[in-house]
Amino acid sequence: MSVRFQRRIANLLCRALQSILPPQLRDWGLAIRYEVAEIPEDTQALSFALASVCTLAPRAIGLLLIQPFVALPGAAVRASRAGANRGSGTLHSPRAVGALCAVGAVGMGLVYMTLAGAPVGYLIINAGALVIGLALLFPVSRGLGAGGRLPGVLILGLSLLLLATALLGLRVEGAARWVNLGGVIVQPSLVLLPLMLVGFSRTRTPLATVGIVVAALAMALQPDRAMAAMMTLALAAVAVTRADRPTCLAFTASLLAFGVTLLRPDALPAVPFVDRILFSSFGVHALAGLAVLAGSVMLVVPAIIGRSRDGDDRATCFAFGAAWLAATLAAAFGNHPTPVVGFGGSAILGYALSLSLLPRPVESRVGSATAPPDEPLASRDIHSRIALA
Repeated sequence: MSVRFQRRIANLLCRALQSILPPQLRDWGLAIRYEVAEIPEDTQALSFALASVCTLAPRAIGLLLIQPFVALPGAAVRASRAGANRGSGTLHSPRAVGALCAVGAVGMGLVYMTLAGAPVGYLIINAGALVIGLALLFPVSRGLGAGGRLPGVLILGLSLLLLATALLGLRVEGAARWVNLGGVIVQPSLVLLPLMLVGFSRTRTPLATVGIVVAALAMALQPDRAMAAMMTLALAAVAVTRADRPTCLAFTASLLAFGVTLLRPDALPAVPFVDRILFSSFGVHALAGLAVLAGSVMLVVPAIIGRSRDGDDRATCFAFGAAWLAATLAAAFGNHPTPVVGFGGSAILGYALSLSLLPRPVESRVGSATAPPDEPLASRDIHSRIALA
């Protein structure tokens, strides 16, 4: 791991942690950012950031999860909108919250696999996929988040990869969902399709629409009901918020593809530690079941966070949440991979990449105005802030 990469991951973790902390703990996040910036050695800075996230993130995520149930709905919505408007508040950063949810869901998956007796290599693969996914988050964001024709071209290009997989990929029991990359088996649809759907919610250009139609064709060519359902539900969510012609066309294509997959036989057996673990994990151990359930719930938290956004941001959050909700439900009732919490790096990569187009974290007043991530003001008394927090 390069030195620069370690520093970037440390900064990302600090920014994400600060974004999800409730107001009464916000000083902790600020103090941790200053402390990390003051640590000259990058490995030590990353270790400190990881330790801080492990300590505070569970509490912060817990507060986020219970907030809808303990707060008055109207007051919660008003508080969220006020926070978004003024650039502060707990609910203003779906992307940063999503990054922590990815860490939490993968962690819950590791707990399940450990209790279920999965090979150690499975744990390493899932953890490695998380690191790679988070590292690619910002580069992908710059590519698909750019204006002009580039996002549409990229969506179309990715759809051609899915079509090539359906025609030339590894075939098992009539399904061709996988490719062999140097000995590593990857399911491209799990990696690319969520990113394409979230991207389409923001970029409904003719090229992007053609890309989604081609992707629907790829899903219909082999019986991948889970991915077809993901397309349909995500595009339905976009249509609810943005019912324009490209969205209706894409939704119609996905609905037809989903219908075709339902008519085609799907004889793939369930794979241990991968398929149908949402319910079967409780048979392993109650803690394993709760870990899988908690990790699955975390996947849609960014969509809950972004529900009060306006315009394309809202459509993007809804598409993201609908996509991963559909994948989870499909895994609950069929022989399909349980995303992120089950064994397999494809879903973890796909989840991390699809985070890249969620609304960006809005710098808090103090952070953006006075303290760049790597250059905090020297006048700040870091240690006194930690003590105060």
